[in-house]
Amino acid sequence: MIDHTGIVASDFQASKAFYEKALAPIGYTLLMELSAAVTGHADVAGFGEAPKPDFWISSGTPNRPPVHVAFRVASRSLVDAFHQTAIQAGGTDNGPPGLRPHYHPNYYGAFVLDPDGHNIEAVCHEAA
Repeated sequence: MIDHTGIVASDFQASKAFYEKALAPIGYTLLMELSAAVTGHADVAGFGEAPKPDFWISSGTPNRPPVHVAFRVASRSLVDAFHQTAIQAGGTDNGPPGLRPHYHPNYYGAFVLDPDGHNIEAVCHEAA
């Protein structure tokens, strides 16, 4: 079981603002922020559902190649809301909401590239 994961962002403040907006529709909020003075290496911000962050961004040289992170959500409407909000927050469309039956019949996902080109997805595995 994965406890947490993260990405590295070239512009920490811009990415933090992007994720605060883009992840809000799926119930994620900024739960923790620590400066490089505290961590000893980078500014970090943790997002998730209270009380524990499970998705982290940190300042530095972005991961290359970019990373793919998928957030599982309970409904297709949350996938739609994520995609719309992430685009409004400055993300780039990388696959609009829709079925991806090549994965399985109920795979409904949407993909957005974050400011550093990381492929961020919201996915629902439930039938309509």
